[in-house]
Amino acid sequence: MHPIPHAFVLAAMPDIYDPAFVKSVFDRCSSRYITFSLICSFGFTERWRRQCVEAMPAPSAAGAQGYDLMAGTGEVWPHLLRRFDGIKSITAVDISSGMHRLAMQRLHAHRAHRIEFIEDDVLASDLPADSADFVISTFGLKTFNPEQHARLAALVVRVLKPGGVFSMIEASDPRGWWLRPLYLFHLKVVLPLIERVYLRGAQDFAMIGTYSTNFGDATALAAMLRGHGLEVEFSKYFFGCATGVAGRKPTGR
Repeated sequence: MHPIPHAFVLAAMPDIYDPAFVKSVFDRCSSRYITFSLICSFGFTERWRRQCVEAMPAPSAAGAQGYDLMAGTGEVWPHLLRRFDGIKSITAVDISSGMHRLAMQRLHAHRAHRIEFIEDDVLASDLPADSADFVISTFGLKTFNPEQHARLAALVVRVLKPGGVFSMIEASDPRGWWLRPLYLFHLKVVLPLIERVYLRGAQDFAMIGTYSTNFGDATALAAMLRGHGLEVEFSKYFFGCATGVAGRKPTGR
């Protein structure tokens, strides 16, 4: 038996950060995404969305307009509009057709006059410079590698108006927490097992665990944003099981 050439093995492995791969994963799991993520995170995802909104400084402009990047199913919109009821419009950007449809069905109906949706790869989208009073993102950072995070940081800086605000949060690897092994066991073993048993052998939700552990935490992204001159506060949530960045673009930029 001849061994498989190493180059062939590498070529056969998919790039999990390729936009087409990410789109396919979330298109397939979109119909069950809300229920699965809520139950398997014991409700923490909803709590962390609210905390992400609470961490964002108030937009200074009356009738603020901004972006929800990697918007997914739009579950942050109610928190955002409840806290900042003066927001005029949210433009949601997401690559997944399935997530887009679900967001429209569940959360768009009573907010149609305030929410628009762009189905596109965020990093390839042509969002205008100085067009946003705020930028928010919940649980989309993990689908980017470090080079893509650098491009995302540049995008946030470009689209924010001087004085504009931002907040982003992501499930993270709680390094240093004494219960980290149990957390990783839940993420890497329990969730894939639940998926195989109850979702007929699907493996898409298992990818969320892979993305999360690969992501680590938001420390590097915070440094990238600071490198562009933004005021940035880094936060940990529930012993580091989620981390976030929030802040403001100085008015002089």
